[in-house]
Amino acid sequence: MRVTSSLRWKIALTTTAVCCAVAAVLGILVHNVVAQQIVGEVRKDVDRDLDYALAQYQYGTSHGDVNVAVDPPGLPEPLRMLVARGRTGSMVGEHARKPVMWAAGPADDKVLAVWLPYESTRHRLRDIDTAILASAALAAGVVALAGLFLANRISRRLTTTAAVARRISAGDLDARVGFPTEPDGGDGTEGTSGAGGRRRPRYHDEVRDVAQALDLMARSLQERIEAEKRFTADVAHELRTPLTGSLAAAALLPEGRPKEMINDRLKALHLLTEDLLEISRLESGVEHADLTRMELGEAVRRAVAGTRLEASVRIVRDAVVFTDRRRLDRILTNLLVNADKHGEPPVEVTVEGPVVVVRDHGPGYPPELIEQGPQRFRTGDPGRGRGHGLGLTIVVGQASVLDIALTFANAPDGGAMTTLRLPVGRLTDERLTGGASQR
Repeated sequence: MRVTSSLRWKIALTTTAVCCAVAAVLGILVHNVVAQQIVGEVRKDVDRDLDYALAQYQYGTSHGDVNVAVDPPGLPEPLRMLVARGRTGSMVGEHARKPVMWAAGPADDKVLAVWLPYESTRHRLRDIDTAILASAALAAGVVALAGLFLANRISRRLTTTAAVARRISAGDLDARVGFPTEPDGGDGTEGTSGAGGRRRPRYHDEVRDVAQALDLMARSLQERIEAEKRFTADVAHELRTPLTGSLAAAALLPEGRPKEMINDRLKALHLLTEDLLEISRLESGVEHADLTRMELGEAVRRAVAGTRLEASVRIVRDAVVFTDRRRLDRILTNLLVNADKHGEPPVEVTVEGPVVVVRDHGPGYPPELIEQGPQRFRTGDPGRGRGHGLGLTIVVGQASVLDIALTFANAPDGGAMTTLRLPVGRLTDERLTGGASQR
């Protein structure tokens, strides 16, 4: 959410900054054009009065209502120097501590100057600048709000797409973004045709393209996985019958080393087939727990004893739980077998309330298993051939059926450590009924 929020504000701030820059440039241009026009009008008036005053001065007549003086003390020095070179000019200055527009020209080696009040012109320029600033601020505010709205809309759609991507990566292949397509046909094209009968693109929505690509990827991935599941289940089912017959036929062989080797390989292949069938049932979602009330400590003791493996059981604090005894035995058996194959003794099973911890003192779980979870036909054991990688996959599937929180980690002092957190609390009538119906 932090990334999308940053993106939202970056888009809004960038849009506002660009709007302010454009408004500043346009404001400066408008100010210069208007100022030149207004000041030019005042300069034109004062030049006209100067021409009139110079004409009256030559004829020795009165100057009427024109503000005119010869060698006035307040005349700006640059204008006085310009007149000394025999030229006329005008500029803004002060007269009697008030802003005026001066115009001066030569008259009998003297300076004849006229002036017009400039205070109202300055007020007009300030009013224009205020209007420009207010318009720029209003435009920037409107653009900022519009940019924030559009950025927020994009951000929400990207957040939705990212959330669906995370759900897919977590295993929820049914997750879809599901952005609506265009009403004109869903392909972003107009309903009318151009030359040749081809549809013209209406507009291009990159966010929708990403969402549709993600949905397409999830759909394709789901179809491939479903095909793989069906293939695995079909192969396991087809192998089950001939393997059973092969085991029965192998029992008729004469005693000896060849018979032992054949039986050993056939039993391993039979167990692999049964594991594949169990994984197929778990992944299809047809498995349901047969929940019963039991003491967790005693159930763990019986499960460990049934494996006939060397493992110690320590009950720190017992708890009464509702779970499926057969599935719990299957989980514990697979964990103990995995510890016996890939770990080192001693193997310890600890019960503390509704939490069961199984650990060994071997090299521990590989990092990819801790990060990504168990995967079929990947054991992480450098000694390849010591397992098919289905045991922990079955553990994950059975734990999901029982709503058991499962954690794979390595102990600080070495060894693989698996933590089972069984759900606590009263079960609903619906779950109790559903569990009873499976008996």
